[in-house]
Amino acid sequence: MALSILPRKGHGQTNAAPAGEEDLFAVERRRMVKEQLSNFGYGVTNPRVLAAMGKVPRHEFVPQDFRDRAYDDGPLPIGFGQTISQPYIVAFMTEHLDPRPTDRVLEIGTGSGYQAAVLAELTKEVYTIEIVDELARRASVDLKRLGYTNVYVRAGDGYQGWPEAAPFDDIIVTCSPQQVPQPLVDQLKEGGWMIIPVGPFWDQNLILLHKQGGCLDQRGVLPVRFVPMTGQVLHETNPPNQPAAVPH
Repeated sequence: MALSILPRKGHGQTNAAPAGEEDLFAVERRRMVKEQLSNFGYGVTNPRVLAAMGKVPRHEFVPQDFRDRAYDDGPLPIGFGQTISQPYIVAFMTEHLDPRPTDRVLEIGTGSGYQAAVLAELTKEVYTIEIVDELARRASVDLKRLGYTNVYVRAGDGYQGWPEAAPFDDIIVTCSPQQVPQPLVDQLKEGGWMIIPVGPFWDQNLILLHKQGGCLDQRGVLPVRFVPMTGQVLHETNPPNQPAAVPH
């Protein structure tokens, strides 16, 4: 769940919008795609990703008090110290994964469920884990209400991934550890891709990883600022300066 992205950049239940509002939100989604995602300076070009961003009702994943800002290019609070990521970072991360219709994806950090919904439009199955029980419950309810039957939500610590559903074609992490959790590396298929923010809150980079020949090729793609990963990762004994990926 990204707080913000460099250089640019509530809580409560979400409820379905009245029909009249839906028309306005559809207009706002089209504006978001045209002005915030695909224009010069942002450069999201994948037509499948843009179509998914233009379809998923982001306003359904934000608290009622923030619905008038649902399609602005910024994060919004969803309670429990967490946020829904800005639309651009959702599109950017999704485009870099480039998921296929047959892919099975693991997401760490469900938050509101919005990123999972976008992935559900593009892939066969999405498995998503949220450490805050109430957010996991709320996201599960909202995703089912909106018809996303190919998304499976689990409340728990995402550090260990979802072993019984592994391996995954793609893994997306929306909270920042100091280094890439080895269990996630183990659960990524050969030839698979992972995108994850790595580093302390004040110095994070979004890292794209590709698993080939049992090793991980990696490259930094964007400076970002995400909420820290919590749970078991806090008890890691490895030093924070360890490389983000190691041979596996």
